[in-house]
Amino acid sequence: MARVGILGGSFNPPHLAHLVCASEAAAQLDLDRVLLTPVAAAPHKDAEGDPGPRERLELCQLAISGDERLGLCDLEVVRGGSSYTVDTLKELHARAPEDHLTFIVGGDIALGLPSWHEPEAVLGLARLAVAERSGAGRADVEARLREHFPDAPPPVFFDMPRLDISSSQIRRRVVAGRPIRYLVPDLVAERIARGKLYR
Repeated sequence: MARVGILGGSFNPPHLAHLVCASEAAAQLDLDRVLLTPVAAAPHKDAEGDPGPRERLELCQLAISGDERLGLCDLEVVRGGSSYTVDTLKELHARAPEDHLTFIVGGDIALGLPSWHEPEAVLGLARLAVAERSGAGRADVEARLREHFPDAPPPVFFDMPRLDISSSQIRRRVVAGRPIRYLVPDLVAERIARGKLYR
């Protein structure tokens, strides 16, 4: 049995705030491993300059290299197209039914959970872990989830340092020829430069 965290996203590209989130979740929630899980189709807001799901998967692999607590889940990339979180959790559960899954989100994402596809099933398959961020306080998240899912286990929360880094910001810096070192892992920065990604 393993305690496995799942951190989904476009990772277009993966940056240090993603890794800090995964690391803090692993440490504070006593997880054995956290799996970065890139989506196959980047949402519209992240689609500009998207190098494609396989490239983003490779960037994630480079980002986590050297940290044995972090892993990679390629289910959504292999599946292709738009993915629902519930399908990924079902497949992870089918592959290792003894594992305890924890789905990691930011507070803003947690507030939107009622509009997801089969949110009750998501909460039944995995513990919901919420990174506390400004603009989506613990009380607001708890109240919204309790209102919509009164029978579901309450979410757990973990602290995350404030890091004002976004993938869109990094893409803009690349286009402008500005440095991205110290915003992304070195191997990711090297791959972006070598492959002329986001230019």
